[in-house]
Amino acid sequence: ESILPIVEDQVAVFESKYKAKINLIPLSESECVNSLTSGKEKIVILARKLNESENKVFLQKKIAPRETAFATDGIALICNKNTKDSLIALSDIVAFLNQKPSKIKGLVFDNPNSSTVSYLKNKTKLSTMPIKNVFSFETNNQVIKYVAQNDGMIGVIGINWIMQPNDETEKYLDKIAMLKVKDNLKTDYFYPTQDNIAGTDYPLARDLYIINCQGGEGLGMGFASFLAGEIGQRIVLKSGLVPKTMPGRKIRVQN
Repeated sequence: ESILPIVEDQVAVFESKYKAKINLIPLSESECVNSLTSGKEKIVILARKLNESENKVFLQKKIAPRETAFATDGIALICNKNTKDSLIALSDIVAFLNQKPSKIKGLVFDNPNSSTVSYLKNKTKLSTMPIKNVFSFETNNQVIKYVAQNDGMIGVIGINWIMQPNDETEKYLDKIAMLKVKDNLKTDYFYPTQDNIAGTDYPLARDLYIINCQGGEGLGMGFASFLAGEIGQRIVLKSGLVPKTMPGRKIRVQN
């Protein structure tokens, strides 16, 4: 669900170009993986690769999942426009999640089973999320709305929801701001811009993958090839995310 906007753009162009039909079902990361490992769905798009235990499930079924990276996304930390401090260090987040003194009042996630939660848990090496002052909703839209209406709270969302806002999200964009984030090993703070993500300066970046378990050729393989191809990578570039293969440009020079 946190990467829905970029996938919607890709599907719209793919369907118009090839007269195909793809049914998009936005779910949390855990629900996506469960649907894949249970065999309910054959294709998912995740903000990570399958882990060792998940790959074992397919090994037992004698299926080799095909993982195709097509973009690099950023997790944005957003705050209310009235917040004076626009800087945050990863050490502040680690301290807060470990229930130690921190300048953070509260963190707001889209879903307790989302990719943003699992990413921060891995980044901060936490086994479980604390309960105190950690809030979860169901969608990124709800996170943006809550932060816009509550000063002092920090929302954790996929950056694509700000780069390509829908009608519901756009109503609250002028009431929120993105925070600059500093890695523990660096001295500078960075916004989650396309340049900073591409240059690996922004510390909360992640690759996006389409994972195909169809076990043969089909619509899934065709869509994966489209995502990684020239048109799909241009869509990623225009969305504000970072393509895995930079599309070429032809320049004609005339006297």
